[in-house]
Amino acid sequence: MRRYERPVFSLLYRMVRDRALAEDLAQETFIKVLNGIKSYRPEFKFSSWIFKVANNAAIDHLRRRSIDTMSLDGAPDAMTPNARAASALQLSDHGETPLQEVEARELGGAIDRAIGRLRPEYRACILLRHVEGYAYEEIAQMLDLPLGTVKTYIHRARNELRGYLEDRRV
Repeated sequence: MRRYERPVFSLLYRMVRDRALAEDLAQETFIKVLNGIKSYRPEFKFSSWIFKVANNAAIDHLRRRSIDTMSLDGAPDAMTPNARAASALQLSDHGETPLQEVEARELGGAIDRAIGRLRPEYRACILLRHVEGYAYEEIAQMLDLPLGTVKTYIHRARNELRGYLEDRRV
């Protein structure tokens, strides 16, 4: 549990954007993992299996509750600047001017809102691919989806994001 606690929480938090809820879903994930350890197949990576369980918990919750917000600026319940910075997604840090930083934050917010509008399945694939950096094959294994489906979801998600962000194009 110690080994996967932070990565599982991170994935869940990025999916649901609520610290307490992500903690609850992480706990639920570990309970499911412990209860279902006999169903684990050693020919697959353990990390893929546990992420699959976590992702399914998040998607199930999102389908039930329709939570669709995500913040690149950090956890909304973070009380200190350090806590906000620690929980923020970093897009880039290239010594930007203040104007460039404001523009990047605005774009980040627009991307954030666009990702929040995606179907949970698309959102999961996009986050796993572009935020967590997993390969298509790993995502397919984690989500127990055919590789072609993962590629289709990511393609469709990118097209939807492109449409949502059309007014931002230069």
